[in-house]
Amino acid sequence: MTGRRSTTTLWRPTGPEELALVRELNWRAWPARLPEQPIFYPVLDEDYAIKIARDWNVKHSGAGFVTRFEVESEFLRRYPVQQVGGRTILELWVPAAELDEFNAHIVGEIQVVHEFRRLQSR
Repeated sequence: MTGRRSTTTLWRPTGPEELALVRELNWRAWPARLPEQPIFYPVLDEDYAIKIARDWNVKHSGAGFVTRFEVESEFLRRYPVQQVGGRTILELWVPAAELDEFNAHIVGEIQVVHEFRRLQSR
């Protein structure tokens, strides 16, 4: 037995400000939520994360990024999957107060897998 735990791949669409904070945390954790952000929302589908990063983050921040990361599957069982739209629009709702514990169950680094930027007008 290797003792290796199974993991689940999660995706997080994010803007440049949050991504800079992840970089400061050495790509190993998500930053604390702001007071107006009581929930951390990782998603279960890459295409859904792409849509949010491209269509929302770019519009509001000028850039959008999709990150991919692994979390211990056993730990994630405490968060029921939330279907917030179509059948692939699935999220986990992690209360901000539990984010440190969530971060402790991330396996490996948070990786940027897609980047979108607002086109510069001439």
